[in-house]
Amino acid sequence: MQALLRLLVLLTLCLAAPVALAREPTLFPAPSASEAAPAATLVIYSTADTPLIAPVIEAFQAEYDAVAVAYHDLQSVEIFERVRDETDAGGQTADFVFSSAIGLQFKLANDGYARRLDMPTANYLPPWASWRDTLFGLTFEPATIIYNKPFFAAEGLTPPATRAELAALLDARQDLFHGRIATYDVERSGVGFQFLAWDVRQSDDIWRLVALMGRAGVKLYSNSAAMIDRVAQGRFALGYNILGSYARAMAAGGTDIGIVQPRDYTVVLSRLGLVPRAARLPELGRAFLAFLLSEKGQRAIADAGLGTLHPSVDAATAGHDPTGRLDRRFRPIPVGSGLLAFLDQAKRRQIIRRWNQTLLHP
Repeated sequence: MQALLRLLVLLTLCLAAPVALAREPTLFPAPSASEAAPAATLVIYSTADTPLIAPVIEAFQAEYDAVAVAYHDLQSVEIFERVRDETDAGGQTADFVFSSAIGLQFKLANDGYARRLDMPTANYLPPWASWRDTLFGLTFEPATIIYNKPFFAAEGLTPPATRAELAALLDARQDLFHGRIATYDVERSGVGFQFLAWDVRQSDDIWRLVALMGRAGVKLYSNSAAMIDRVAQGRFALGYNILGSYARAMAAGGTDIGIVQPRDYTVVLSRLGLVPRAARLPELGRAFLAFLLSEKGQRAIADAGLGTLHPSVDAATAGHDPTGRLDRRFRPIPVGSGLLAFLDQAKRRQIIRRWNQTLLHP
């Protein structure tokens, strides 16, 4: 009997362990739900920080007040693996997926894990921001240079407006900037790798800038928030290729951050949304996508600090005028088969190897 009890306790602990370790989603209750009319729950997998996206979800719930939302703030690889594995197991997955790891999003769609949808609210999207009615660009987020305003003012420095100016500044004032620069760790950050790979496509001169950052003892991070926070505090003087949406959100709070969209070219990322083939409530996922693509949804996205693609919401933030022409300075990463290059392991290793060699032996 005692052996049986011990076995039962052991089994209970084993079964309970995954639940205890699992990260719980953030729940947004339905505004009008009641016992008589229980809420339907929209399940979202996303890389966007919960505080950033919360106002957008609340704006959606103002339109769909009988819908609750379970929001899973996850890493991009985890999202990809969850959708793939849950679908392959014959089960159900999230109703909507929203990620800045556009290469992984494209692979999900290309491999048949996304639904094909007729989305009239997406008609304004430029060709580079959607793919085969399965992937839809929802934001317009430039890669920026950020800097600490008091530091630059105290040193009498002008913030660099181009990569050449940044390189010249680091070359001339290595002593001043040593240990006070931050950028993404491209081995751990999907967004960071995408920005670097797109930099490489624009100009081979990027490696001179990488070498100068290496010589200046650049600090590497896997997420935007840590870098932006340290620049705001003055612990770092400057950050390179920082996702502009997060920087703008913090700058709006009155911090000492300056933001530069480089004049030589500005790489632009559009977070991609899709409704999985194995979505639990696909119509609810489609409704959320339609809202995000609508003018009202794009306005909510803009109010949250994310750039918008809708030209009638904010043409300046969108980066194009009402006719859809894109400012020549902006270089968006197009949605298409070219994104698979970001996932090609041989090419990825080649870029990361050169990155590491250049940083270590500038």
